Amino acid sequence: MSRPRLAIWLLAPGLLLLAALMGGPVVLLALESLKPFVPGSVRPGEGWTLAHYRELLQPAYLFYFWETFRIGLIVATLSVIFGAPLAFAAVRSPRAAIRKALLALLVGLLVMSLIARLYAIEMAWGSNGPLAPLGALLGIAPRHPRYAEVQVGIGLLHFTLPVVALMLVGTFRALSPRLEEAAASLGATRSDAVVSIVLPLAAPGLVSAFLVALAMCISNFVAPLVLGRGVVVFTTSLMYTRFADIGNYPSGAAIGITMLILAFLVVYGLSALAQRLIPR
Repeated sequence: MSRPRLAIWLLAPGLLLLAALMGGPVVLLALESLKPFVPGSVRPGEGWTLAHYRELLQPAYLFYFWETFRIGLIVATLSVIFGAPLAFAAVRSPRAAIRKALLALLVGLLVMSLIARLYAIEMAWGSNGPLAPLGALLGIAPRHPRYAEVQVGIGLLHFTLPVVALMLVGTFRALSPRLEEAAASLGATRSDAVVSIVLPLAAPGLVSAFLVALAMCISNFVAPLVLGRGVVVFTTSLMYTRFADIGNYPSGAAIGITMLILAFLVVYGLSALAQRLIPR
């Protein structure tokens, strides 16, 4: 048996299991989204309909999708901006104690309960919290709806920053420090070497970390629920309301399938754009 054929046979059981576990629920969700909703009944009606998808074209629903992706893109960008220096310091710091402390901090944030962190943010940044006056620096009053967006953004940043930083630790470790030493020997400062050599070489890793952070943000349910105060509503919250509170399973399924398609298109589009812009 040839090597390619042997590889196919070895991979087939795992691929079939993965397709059943991952693709099966998505197919069932898609079928559920095409069924009519019967008020007062958990079971959908007979036949097929696209009414739930047409409903999502209303301005109110488009606004929820826009809010989800807008906040997700902002937080993903901030995660890379703050995570890259942390990862670089955890790899390139001359003192081993600093490297170990940064890695321990990142791992500690990663394993700490997200619920505990979100309620800590609520206590610190709430309208009566000790950090609430800092909102004035942004020109936003603590009771303003935009302040809820800031709180949700901080909560999502707590969620994504450790993951992004730890991903970039591997990216920066793969880059030889001799490249920076060679640049320094030619008269370049450390900051010039980082900007002109390290960041371009680390660009694929930065893009991957950004896309992972974006996926984590737009799929998050807890942060907008705890910190959004009913003002910031993600599509995940909307799906939960449809499934748990209203019992409109077809509508919730339609929101989920639409969000899945939009997320795929956005991630694929950004990835393709990055491949064109990043020099090889």
